[in-house]
Amino acid sequence: MAGLEGLDLRELLAFEPKGGVIRFAGQRALLMDPVALGLLRKELIGMLGMTAARGIFTRLGYAHGWRTAEAMKTAVPWTDEAEWRRAGGRLHTLMGQVRVERIERTDKDGPEPFAEAQWRDSYEAEQHLLHLGQADQPVCWSLTGFASGYLSYCNNKPIYCAELKCVGHGDALCHIVGRPQEEWSAECTEFLRFYETQCMEGVLGQVTEALRQTERKLRAKRQSLARVSGVTEDPAGMVARAEAMQRVLNLARRSAKVDTTILVTGESGVGKERIARLIHDESGRAPKAFIAVNCAAVTESLLESELFGHAKGAFTGATHDRPGLFEAAHGGTLFLDEVGEVPPAMQAKLLRALQEREVRRVGENTSRKVDVRVVAATNRELSEEVRLGRFRQDLFYRLRVIELRIPPLRERKEDILPLARLLLAEAGERLGRRVNGLSPDAAEQLLRYAWPGNVRELGNAIERAVVLCEGPRVERDDLPEEVRAAPPPLVPSGNPRRLEDMEKEYILAVLAQNGGNRSRTAEQLDIGVATLYRKLKQYGHPEAAH
Repeated sequence: MAGLEGLDLRELLAFEPKGGVIRFAGQRALLMDPVALGLLRKELIGMLGMTAARGIFTRLGYAHGWRTAEAMKTAVPWTDEAEWRRAGGRLHTLMGQVRVERIERTDKDGPEPFAEAQWRDSYEAEQHLLHLGQADQPVCWSLTGFASGYLSYCNNKPIYCAELKCVGHGDALCHIVGRPQEEWSAECTEFLRFYETQCMEGVLGQVTEALRQTERKLRAKRQSLARVSGVTEDPAGMVARAEAMQRVLNLARRSAKVDTTILVTGESGVGKERIARLIHDESGRAPKAFIAVNCAAVTESLLESELFGHAKGAFTGATHDRPGLFEAAHGGTLFLDEVGEVPPAMQAKLLRALQEREVRRVGENTSRKVDVRVVAATNRELSEEVRLGRFRQDLFYRLRVIELRIPPLRERKEDILPLARLLLAEAGERLGRRVNGLSPDAAEQLLRYAWPGNVRELGNAIERAVVLCEGPRVERDDLPEEVRAAPPPLVPSGNPRRLEDMEKEYILAVLAQNGGNRSRTAEQLDIGVATLYRKLKQYGHPEAAH
């Protein structure tokens, strides 16, 4: 390939005819539907506003341009490196995003820009017009960002492009110019903030306040639904009839007043994040941010950057300084869910952050002070993990200054029906179904089931029942199969029941669990099929008719 004009899409693109991984200049590439990107733009503008959405797309384009320049440096045997620097516009055209035309300047007034071009067929302007109509500002945000990222990498210094005319703004063509940062006059630098994360701060502040207002409304709505359902709630919006759960809430409130690290333990689905939010809301940090991160959902290579942030150039794609979640939660609470999944190498860094109350961004040599209250949670038995050498003992003790152990739902039977009624009222409201309560059979079956998925599983079961029920209340048949098949308890409570009644109930439960399969049921009960048939006939069960 001799130079810029020799760039050929057929040589840059590699793919298997039957499908699979597509590569552009040796790097993996994706085929994206522009309408999908247009819909994403519409969603982000509606959710975050024009300023924040523009910042996101600009920085996305910048990263794309930077990565493309980096890949193209070695992917093509350039006869002249200057050709590589000028290839950005040609590559933009080959990618199908925009058709780039160079401008031959005849006007010699004023300094000639570092880079200049006009664009035709901009997919970004096309999609903005399609989904949002004509704008009062240029809208080729990611395309401008791409040009800036490509030029910045090639010239080893920040080069920023601005769109002076745009089809999405009503102009005949899109027109961009690019200059080094120091050459932009003070009155023209407003657009530069879209290349930095600072343009998000005001918007994020508004979003945070809107979320707080929404949380207050949801809490009030939940309390209203609780009154309708006849369930007396804890002031924090939690159901706690069981003495064990009341002790947890009491300890959580007392702990909230003391600014120390707290470890919340319990099985999956018991409500550990709700307890963490209660601690935040009851503390002096309530006006500040509550930020939650699931440590198990972030890869080991990204977890350090996610928690502590990174400096520009720390790794490929780190085009700007970025604060981590510790800094974002400054003054507030950071909730580390599934902390037992943190890799060993990160455990030492997390311990240091907790002890020193400071973090060091990836790629930096200096530390930054942070004022954060950490609440951690896990469904693992961390003491056992320590014994097995998978979790640092010093970190375990640092996290477990106070431990709140949430009992599973099966150990707090008193909470099952109040929770079910509250969840029923919420699901009915959300789904627009008029469901007034639970039938006695349904309520009894809820109490029989062990709920291995705890409150989360109960909520899913109730929502399913609300969707399926045909009458004004949830019946036993509306519940999930595994809940319907739960056998009666072996130890009677209250007045003892007749052995004959318990036998009947147990046989029918096992039959239901086996989907009506009499042979399998008889085998599990260790009785003959004829004996089972006789008993079903005695009970008047429909299976006896087959």
